[in-house]
Amino acid sequence: MLHSGSRNIGNMLAQCHIGTAKELAKMASNRLPDPDLAYFIAGTPEFRSYWHDLQWAQNYARYNRDVMMERFVRIIEKHLAGGKKTKPLISVNCHHNYAEKEVHFGEQVYVTRKGAVRAQTEDYGIIPGSMGAKSYIVKGKGCTESYCSCAHGSGRLMSRARAKNVYTLDDLIEQTKGVECRKDPGIIDEIPAAYKPIDEVMKNQSDLVEVEATLKQVVCVKG
Repeated sequence: MLHSGSRNIGNMLAQCHIGTAKELAKMASNRLPDPDLAYFIAGTPEFRSYWHDLQWAQNYARYNRDVMMERFVRIIEKHLAGGKKTKPLISVNCHHNYAEKEVHFGEQVYVTRKGAVRAQTEDYGIIPGSMGAKSYIVKGKGCTESYCSCAHGSGRLMSRARAKNVYTLDDLIEQTKGVECRKDPGIIDEIPAAYKPIDEVMKNQSDLVEVEATLKQVVCVKG
């Protein structure tokens, strides 16, 4: 499993459009509870520009992952398969933290999935656990009540700052036994105990997805 988003260019595009939305709110004298609640109205040039750039960033992120996986597979083939070509049983490339235009309950709507992935019938998804836990390849059940979505991962039990204050390097080493990964103070915020138990998370969304494969990592690289 690997992950990459649109990285800094996605953030730069977002900040640009957020700035435009805030300026429009000022010009319209909108009294918002918070400036970060500024928005675009569908059908306007500003909204079309925003939506175009958002889709570009999401496609860029997907292509990043395709390239990364292709390079990784070539390395595996060279060093573990004696140079022979391999064929995957299944290949899954899914977004999380993204927006799409979809039809739900008979209406065309914009769906934003934050910490979630699409789980329509026959959709395959990836639900990673923490550095020391299992991860899952799943197939969606198309639950309409969840807008055909499921959780992207276990989710945090505590903030990164709190995790660094509560746990020590010894705790990190103990909780990541059997996993080849960084074991230094710089990643204590990723300690498994800072996340919800992945088995419990999977049980709570059994109506949203079915498990196709259960994975347990032996190597974890934090880039």
